[in-house]
Amino acid sequence: MNIFYEEDGGFKTGTVLADNTTSLQVESISGKRSKIKSANVMLHFKEPSLAEFMARAEAIAADIDTDFLWECCPPDDFGFEELATEYFGHTPTPQEAAGALIRLHTAPMYFYKKGKGRYKSAPPEALKAALAGAEKKRLQAELQARYTAELTRFELPPELAGKLPQLLFKPDRNTLEVKALEAACAATNLSAAHLLHRCGAIPSTHDYHLQRFLSEHFPKGTGFPSVDLASWEELPLATVTAFSIDDASTTEIDDAFSLKKLDNGDWRIGVHIAAPALGMPRGSSGDELAMSRLSTVYMPGDKITMLPDSVVEVFTLNADRICPALSMYLTVQADTLDVLTTESRIERLHIAANLRHDTLEPLFNEESLAAGRLNYAYAPELTLLWQLAQKLEARRGKSSDNSNQQVDYTFDIKDDRISIGIRRRGSPIDKVVSELMIFVNSEWGKLLADNNYTAIYRTQNNGKVKMSSVPAPHQGLGVAQYAWSSSPLRRYVDLLNQRQLIALLRGDAPVYQRNDTMLFAAMRDFDQMYGIYNDFQRDMERYWCLRWLQQEQVQEIDAQVIRENLVRMDGIPLIGRVPSLPELPGNTRVTLEITAVDLLDLGFEARFVKAEEATA
Repeated sequence: MNIFYEEDGGFKTGTVLADNTTSLQVESISGKRSKIKSANVMLHFKEPSLAEFMARAEAIAADIDTDFLWECCPPDDFGFEELATEYFGHTPTPQEAAGALIRLHTAPMYFYKKGKGRYKSAPPEALKAALAGAEKKRLQAELQARYTAELTRFELPPELAGKLPQLLFKPDRNTLEVKALEAACAATNLSAAHLLHRCGAIPSTHDYHLQRFLSEHFPKGTGFPSVDLASWEELPLATVTAFSIDDASTTEIDDAFSLKKLDNGDWRIGVHIAAPALGMPRGSSGDELAMSRLSTVYMPGDKITMLPDSVVEVFTLNADRICPALSMYLTVQADTLDVLTTESRIERLHIAANLRHDTLEPLFNEESLAAGRLNYAYAPELTLLWQLAQKLEARRGKSSDNSNQQVDYTFDIKDDRISIGIRRRGSPIDKVVSELMIFVNSEWGKLLADNNYTAIYRTQNNGKVKMSSVPAPHQGLGVAQYAWSSSPLRRYVDLLNQRQLIALLRGDAPVYQRNDTMLFAAMRDFDQMYGIYNDFQRDMERYWCLRWLQQEQVQEIDAQVIRENLVRMDGIPLIGRVPSLPELPGNTRVTLEITAVDLLDLGFEARFVKAEEATA
């Protein structure tokens, strides 16, 4: 005896070897023996053979008109043999019954399974909806296949042109567009960005990197809502005038300096910081906006400011203006340049000049200082500040020897062409600004701590830098405490600390108490976003370094081995690995051949050419 039975969601045939009432021992057409439940047997037949029976049943099932079969169904549930009798008009043969069962089983939209060999026809509306859904899926599958085929040929489907940001930056893997793109990437062995670039969908590699950053961190755009500034009391006018020192592109001028000779011969040196906290108290619209951005984002040739221009213009220390400022005055002994006393004030200040690095550097440098050349504006003042900066540096336990200082790189982009310059860290301009900022940030941090006003400090212990609400040493700087306070137009932490300083100088209660949850949230969020912004800045600097290699058509370049196969290029801040580099000691000078530049992955390929002897 042969049987037609259901197993694992399908139908099979077999010859019964033993009948154990509730189970059967059967042998399949391949000779495999297995045990099945008697309840799974749908039909018994003697002939034809197992293979022929199944072939006939499947042929009959294929010839059955599913719509007509559905129309033949009774209103209630039914057995497959019952429906087969109705459909064929006679008692069905085992092959016909099996064919009807196969057709019922393979058309779940038409027939709902209700038990062993029993089904119920789908209601007309449900069937209509199911068929419409199936047709929609079919059309979507065809569309997806077309997208994939076009992308594989490096042609951009017109329908995808308006969806590029979603495809590149926020892909939804449930959409057919992303599925098609992933299939094309697998077929071409390219990343989504490289594939779409080959299709002409990324005309600007620079915009690709910028938009990727903006889509994640500025999804609503970089524009600003309107900000209403609070009014503040009339401030006393300082008796000194000040000047600032900044890059040519700086618009958020946070700091300025003044000098006045006292009657006893000592000096009164002022460090003046822009005071936006006066117009943006805690909880104001300006405060909420600054807190949402936390910092200005820098990149070569551009920036995304923390505050809108309308606010910056009110508080930036522009020349020929009287600006509100938070000032620290240092009484400095004339002979030793020791700082005798400090005093902090909230005041109005006249800004006489904005000195810029590009014009000041050729005049105010180590050579001109050594030669005693003072034939430029503010030369005596800058010379004294340089001498004081060296004194402050020594006070921190740092060396004043600038013979082996690190360098900073400047990026100048005009008409999409990049110029990369070098400025040695520790130059007179750099040291004057940095040392005085370190001093006031340290002293204001101490002032707040001594008066039990909570602040956000930047600490360093065993090389690990972190933010803290508790004053602690910054070992790298060599100071007992360091509270960022000197860039309130560009960093939210500085703005927050400035509010505390202003409250202290006014004799008001602290704006932020010691256990203020908002202070801790701001500290956490700033630390996270400041790292993200710095990573983006480094990525964009790397991008422009690679652009410079292409622009200058660099084929060979000198570099220095850092370790293993990691090298640093000469003249540009570009670091990368060169797999062909032989094992060489660190600091070895090498020459490399640039073989490829990838502006999307921000990588390059280079081949080792030759090496020179290692330097100390």
